[in-house]
Amino acid sequence: MAGTEATPAPGTAEGDLAGLEAGLDALDAVQERRTPFGQVLLHKILPPVTAVLLVLAVWKLLVVAGVTADYKLPDPSAVWHSLRGLWLDGTLLGIVWTSVSRGLLGFLAALAIGTPLGLLVARSAFVRAAIGPILSGLQSLPSVAWVPAAVIWLGITDSAMYAVILLGAVPSIANGLVSGIDQVPPLYLRAGRTMGATGARGAWHVLLPAALPGYIAGLKQGWAFSWRSLMAAELIASSPDLGLGLGQYLENARTDSDMPGVLLGILLILFVGIAIDLIVFSPLERRVLRSRGLAAAR
Repeated sequence: MAGTEATPAPGTAEGDLAGLEAGLDALDAVQERRTPFGQVLLHKILPPVTAVLLVLAVWKLLVVAGVTADYKLPDPSAVWHSLRGLWLDGTLLGIVWTSVSRGLLGFLAALAIGTPLGLLVARSAFVRAAIGPILSGLQSLPSVAWVPAAVIWLGITDSAMYAVILLGAVPSIANGLVSGIDQVPPLYLRAGRTMGATGARGAWHVLLPAALPGYIAGLKQGWAFSWRSLMAAELIASSPDLGLGLGQYLENARTDSDMPGVLLGILLILFVGIAIDLIVFSPLERRVLRSRGLAAAR
């Protein structure tokens, strides 16, 4: 009939293209809805709080049962008193910030080095064959192994701390980006070249966006290596000239046989690592996956 468009038959090229366009339109039309606070409380907040309370309950039971001496396993209240003492002295935030600022600056430096290195390794067969195995080997090398060398090279200074962080985090970031790029469909690259996205423009507009899930996984691992490397460096290369960070606080507590302080230092290191992941990397990862339809809106 006049004025009526014929619907493309399924199985034909026109029908497949129409189906693809309809599917893309449906994805664009999906509206994100905010999760009710009750569900957030039930599924996101309550489980970790319950786990923490369970650990504290087991800890308290072990102390009450006297499974070991008090100087080996102090009461949770003793750790709380140590935390309260640091807070009242006004030193708690300074100790945490000394380590966090070092960790974040070292991670940003590792990000600036690891990203172009990962791009180079991923796009150059010669470079991958030359240094790819070295990066994988460095990633498996314990960060603490670099501390003696860094101290000899640079002395007990902030530079030694940053060197250890870089040596621990750069391989993880670079390998994460390489893994993400390896999973980019070749069709994306051909389409980018067709539209003139070659060289640096292709890397910025095609490779990096397409490789984001793997890249972010590498960033998360890179932060974990940065934090672990820094704690190892602060534990071994402690000096008054470096300021009091979490690693040095932990070492000082060990030297003083202050087991509540030792446990407090461990808990603070754990808390900072988890907090950075929850505040920075987990939301970023959810956003990227959600934008690709790989995770439900939460």
